[in-house]
Amino acid sequence: MKRKWIVPTEEEERRIAEGIASDPDAAPDMSTATPDMVRHVGRPRLANPKEALNIRVDTDVLDHFRSTGPGWQTRINAALRKAAGL
Repeated sequence: MKRKWIVPTEEEERRIAEGIASDPDAAPDMSTATPDMVRHVGRPRLANPKEALNIRVDTDVLDHFRSTGPGWQTRINAALRKAAGL
């Protein structure tokens, strides 16, 4: 059985819109979002984001940095920056 769509007339649309507008419990009209209505989820974008890469490192070097605990990747980055003179 094929469904038939019932399309309201302009007069019915007007009455529906008036009913919605007069309902105190109706949600606000969200059909046109303004910048203050938009909520960004997550962390803000960084001005200079880090780049993911694959690199092969000697096991003893990797073991040394991992043994220093959480933040070992940040410490590797700091060591590379120092070696690069940055």
